[in-house]
Amino acid sequence: MGNMLREKTTATRTSATDALPEPTTSPWPRRIMVAALLLAAINLRPAISSLGAMMEEVRDGVGMNGTVAGLLTSMPAVCFAIFGSLAPRLARRFGPAKVVCGGMVAITAGLLVRPLLGNTAGFLAASALALAGIAVSNVLLPAIVKRWFPDRVGPMTGLYSMGLALGTSAAAAATVPVAHAFGGSWRIGLGAWALVAAVAVLPWFGVLRGDRKTDGGTRQAAQADAQPVRLTRSPTAWALGVFFGFQATAAYVTLGWLPQIYRDAGLSAGTAGVLLAVVMGLGVPLAFVLPRVAERLKHQGPIAVVMGLCGLAGYAGLWLWPHGGAWVWALLLAVSNCSFPLVLTLIGMRSRTGAGVVKLSAFAQSTGYVISIPGPLVVGGLYSATGGWGAPLGLMAALMVIQIGVGVVAGRDRVVEDEI
Repeated sequence: MGNMLREKTTATRTSATDALPEPTTSPWPRRIMVAALLLAAINLRPAISSLGAMMEEVRDGVGMNGTVAGLLTSMPAVCFAIFGSLAPRLARRFGPAKVVCGGMVAITAGLLVRPLLGNTAGFLAASALALAGIAVSNVLLPAIVKRWFPDRVGPMTGLYSMGLALGTSAAAAATVPVAHAFGGSWRIGLGAWALVAAVAVLPWFGVLRGDRKTDGGTRQAAQADAQPVRLTRSPTAWALGVFFGFQATAAYVTLGWLPQIYRDAGLSAGTAGVLLAVVMGLGVPLAFVLPRVAERLKHQGPIAVVMGLCGLAGYAGLWLWPHGGAWVWALLLAVSNCSFPLVLTLIGMRSRTGAGVVKLSAFAQSTGYVISIPGPLVVGGLYSATGGWGAPLGLMAALMVIQIGVGVVAGRDRVVEDEI
């Protein structure tokens, strides 16, 4: 009886996959897609990390008060949740590749326009345009990997995860030097990243021009699968959403508050910045390797446990001995922050079809970003209220325990279609 059930499940999965049109077998469109994925990923975070490096200059330049500046730091998560939820509908109508290409155009336009505007409202609107392009691309890249590289989900997810980490760290490190090279102009420092985004548009035009049949087939598959799917009934979908939310919270808190933790412990501002760069930079090679490892395992829960334990050890070290073990804690947090490429890999593995991955990606990322919105604000409030880092780090440790639990659930070998 058990063998019959397994055979039936295998047959169902095969027929569901075979029903979808396959991408072209010609190597050149696939090679163009590799370049398109990598360049798109590089441009998914500079709009955020470049701004953090020059926030003080931006505030002075556009007349932004402290309250609005605080809200600006929450804009990415809000926009990712709102615009990311629209990605499945856009993909059904236009095709995933066209939507991502449009996303790259929106990122380019937003990054180009916002330094040219001299008021707060315009700056926020242009930032929202760029973030909208990032949001839809965030959701659809896992689905594109699933459709174009169904036998290489891990390696290709690793490639664009590496590109995302590289773009994040490069924008954080290079924005200020670029501004200083042009007389300290924050407008040029921020606007320079529009050129990088414009380069990313080109291969997507090549993808659309050279392989319209593939993207059209993917769109038709998405339209055929457009009936309501209640992912809210899937424990795996919820586990992915919560896991995504808590790992995003940890990443935003690390990015926003880790230098302050080190400075309060007596380290110089320069050293604190270098330690943050270590956390971000180490994520580049780890993001490339981790999805490859995850794809080969039957159960990815142990990876979530190991990374969670690294995070708990890092938080404990920052609380008990932040100065003496500063480099050790930075390395541990770098490993822990690689939960992001893990959850991207899991999204690609937990649905049978590209259309299913679109829906699952939208659900998990929208849910996750909503969860992550209050995290940095609550940590900052606890720090202000208590005058120390004990309570904020305790909160992050508690969230990490929950993240480990849902990571184990999300790592089980199953697909959401079987649960709903």
